[in-house]
Amino acid sequence: MAAPSLPARMGLAALHLLPPERAHHLALMALKLGFISPGPALPDADRALLGTEIGGLRLAHPLGLAGGFDKNCVTPAALLGLGFSSVEIGGVTPLPQPGNPRPRLFRLAADRAIINRMGFNNDGARRIAERLARIHRPFPGKIGVNLGANKESAERIADYLAGLEIFWPIADFLTLNISSPNTPGLRALESGEGLQEFFARMGPVQAELARIHGRRPVFLKFSPDLTDSARAGIVTPLLRAGADSLIDGLILTNTTLDRPEGLRSARRGEAGGLSGPPLRLRAREALMEMDAALEGRLPIIAAGGIDSGAEAWARIRAGASALQIYTALVYVGPAIIPAILRDLAARLRADGFTRLSDAIGIDRRFRPAAGFLPRPDLSIAPPGS
Repeated sequence: MAAPSLPARMGLAALHLLPPERAHHLALMALKLGFISPGPALPDADRALLGTEIGGLRLAHPLGLAGGFDKNCVTPAALLGLGFSSVEIGGVTPLPQPGNPRPRLFRLAADRAIINRMGFNNDGARRIAERLARIHRPFPGKIGVNLGANKESAERIADYLAGLEIFWPIADFLTLNISSPNTPGLRALESGEGLQEFFARMGPVQAELARIHGRRPVFLKFSPDLTDSARAGIVTPLLRAGADSLIDGLILTNTTLDRPEGLRSARRGEAGGLSGPPLRLRAREALMEMDAALEGRLPIIAAGGIDSGAEAWARIRAGASALQIYTALVYVGPAIIPAILRDLAARLRADGFTRLSDAIGIDRRFRPAAGFLPRPDLSIAPPGS
């Protein structure tokens, strides 16, 4: 992977001297004010090779930015300008909420990881929708919205339906984030019964929105912490929802509450969701297991610990149609985007592929046709492994 330029390295080093949430805010402001230059354009040959489609969403290449970086739609166009093919804003809740008390964001520098317990802090759906509707888009790419539920809501499903109604007319895609570990009780929606109720109530709303505004891809974002029995219990409702066009794919995975052995950072005991390389093997495992259980019938966006072309290639081979990163952007900066894409393109060519779509899920033949795999060793793997 190419190293960032000296000014870029100095900028990252300066940001990492600041408290994480303050540094994050300054990075967003720098993007908004144009202090961070757009990334290099993909060569034509790589564009032809790396184009992908998921749930009807056509992307110039598979690498997108996960939800949580631009929570309030401050600068999604500039993030697309860095080279992402898609940017997911949010998580957004119907009502504004401050999130959890600070400090709530922690760097685990020795592990190149992050722990967050932000708690869906955001300006609320109405204000964020107004910003999104006004966005000027000088760069190609898709802007989606990550939808959450308010912490104090007595009706979590109703919160998601409200988010769909507000953002459906203006978003390119929508993600139902039912797996944040920082809103108590939210992950109950990941159960088989929870999903069945969700889909039953979502169907009429989605059908009406699609009738008025046209189709929008809808993705479900899951936790990496589901047990084998829990994963098995959601396969049938997921396949039915896919067949009924209620959902167009999955995002695997969100952050983990587990703490793998081998974490070195002093902050490893902080409460919240862990992301970055320590999540890599667990996220890869979740992708392989769900892809096998669903027999490839629902497309998947892979997320969690992707920080290299090698890992991107592993996720594509395992069944991912697209990818999202976040933590790698924090530690490497925007240079991570062209580095991953160049390496991924080189690996595709080296293995004889002329388009990415032909490589998606090619490792399925080495796995059981369905069911769940034995859990691998979840100790920390070195970056890029």
